[in-house]
Amino acid sequence: MSNSAQFRVIVVGGGVAGLTASHCLQKAGIDHVVLERRGDIAPPEGASIAIYPHGARILQQVGILKTMEKACVPCKRFLSRRPDGKVISNNGFFDYVKENHGQDILLFERREFLQLLYDTLPDKTPIRKGCGVISVKDDASGVEVTLKDGSVERGDIVIGADGVHSTIRSIMWENANRETPGKIIVDEKTSMKTYWKCLVGMGPAASELGESDMTVVHDDRYSFLLLTQPDRAFWFVFVALDEPFAWPRRARYTDEDAEALAVEVADHPVSDSLVFGELWRKRYRGALISLEEGVLEHWYHGRIALAGDSVHKVTPNIAFGGNLAMESIVTLCNCIQEMMAAQNGAKPSRATIEKAFAKYETKQRDRAKEVMDMSGQITKLQAWYSPMYKFAANWVSPYLPDRTIADYLGEIIRKAPKLDYVNSGGFKNNRLQWKYNDQVTTGRTSVTAKVSSRYLQGILQVALSTVAVITVVISLGSWRNII
Repeated sequence: MSNSAQFRVIVVGGGVAGLTASHCLQKAGIDHVVLERRGDIAPPEGASIAIYPHGARILQQVGILKTMEKACVPCKRFLSRRPDGKVISNNGFFDYVKENHGQDILLFERREFLQLLYDTLPDKTPIRKGCGVISVKDDASGVEVTLKDGSVERGDIVIGADGVHSTIRSIMWENANRETPGKIIVDEKTSMKTYWKCLVGMGPAASELGESDMTVVHDDRYSFLLLTQPDRAFWFVFVALDEPFAWPRRARYTDEDAEALAVEVADHPVSDSLVFGELWRKRYRGALISLEEGVLEHWYHGRIALAGDSVHKVTPNIAFGGNLAMESIVTLCNCIQEMMAAQNGAKPSRATIEKAFAKYETKQRDRAKEVMDMSGQITKLQAWYSPMYKFAANWVSPYLPDRTIADYLGEIIRKAPKLDYVNSGGFKNNRLQWKYNDQVTTGRTSVTAKVSSRYLQGILQVALSTVAVITVVISLGSWRNII
C-alpha cells in the first residue's frame, strides 16, 4: 500500500505493455505499481519480437534505444519462396524502411527484449512479481486490487495489460454490466477469434537462411516465417484451422501436439537446401499455440482501462503486435499525464478519469483495427488462404515495385503516436514525415506512401477481379460439358 493522498496507477501485467507503462509513467513522475503474476519477468517462451521505427522512437523517448540496438543486428533481405523452396522474390524491404524513417527494424528474442525492458528501468521497485489478481473493487474513492496471497493494492486507476486471456478484462466486463446492464454484449465478448494455430520456436543459427534475413515460405492454407540473427534462428509455422473459434473457448496444445505438427511438415523445404525438420531437431524450444485476433469496442469502464493484447490482438506475420501494445500504452499515458497536469495537484474524479480514458479509446481504437486488418490480410496472403490470395502471392506481389511494401507500411508507421511530454530525441523526418513530431517539418509529406497504398489496393483489386473471371469461365465450361 502507498500514500493514499497521491495519485497512483496499478498496472496488471508485466509483459511488453506493462513494462513499457512503467517506463512511461516514470517519465511522467506518476506513482505506480506493476503486478506480474509469474515469478519470472522474462520467461523462456515464444520466439522473436520485431521493433519497427515507431516502436524504436518510443524506446528512444524513454532513454533505452541505444542499449537495445546493441543486442541485435539489423535485418537485410526479405525473401519469399514457393512450397518447393524456390525464390519468388528477394526484396530490400528493411533498407527501404530505414530510408523512409531513418531507423532500422530491430529483431530480438522475445525473452531478451523483456529482460532488457526490465533491466533498463530507472527504478525497479514498482515491479512486483508473483502477484496474481483475483478481484478489483472500483468505487468513487478509488480502486482496491486483491491479490492471490491476500494482500491488497490501493490506487486510483487500473491498467489491464495482462494479455489476450485477461483477468482484468473479465472483471471490467462484469463491473460494466452490473452498473449498466447490456453495455458489454455477447458480440463484443466473442470478437476475439482464432483462425490459426502456430508452431513457434527458436534454435541455433542456420546459414541456409542467411545471417540476418526474413524468409516466408508459402503453401496451401499454411506458411512458414523464418527470421535470423548471426547466432540464432526464429521460426513460425502458421496453419489455418478447419473450424475457427471465439472467446471464451481456448485451445490448449501439448508438447505431443507440437511434435505431431512438426513431424507433419518436417520434410517441407524452407530454402533450396534446408527442410523444416532440421530446424526442429536442433531447436532450443518450440511450442504450439493459438493465434487470436480482434479489437474490442469498449476499452475502459469506470477506473479500469485495457491496453495491449487484452484489448487488441493481431496475427504476428508482419510483427506489428508488440509495437501496437507500446503505442496503446503511450497514448494512454499521454491522456493520464494530460489529465493530471490539469488537476493542479488534486486527485481526478471518476468522471474525469473516464473522460481521459474515452480520449484514449477514440485516439487508438480505429488505428488498432487498421493494424489488425492489415496483419490478417498478410497472414492470409502468405498462407494462400484462398485462390485469390494464392494468385496475389504468385502473380501480383513479386511484380510490385521493390519498395511498395515498405511504403505501404510506412503510412501506418509515420502516423504512430509518441509520448507528448518527452522530446523525440533526434527522430527527424526522413523520406516520410512523422505525423506527430516535436520539430519543424523538413521531410517529405506522405504523398508517396499514399500513392503506393492506393496502387497496392488497386493491384489487389485487379487480382480479385481476375480470379472472379477465371472462376466464371471454369463454371461456364463445366456447365457446357453437362449440357
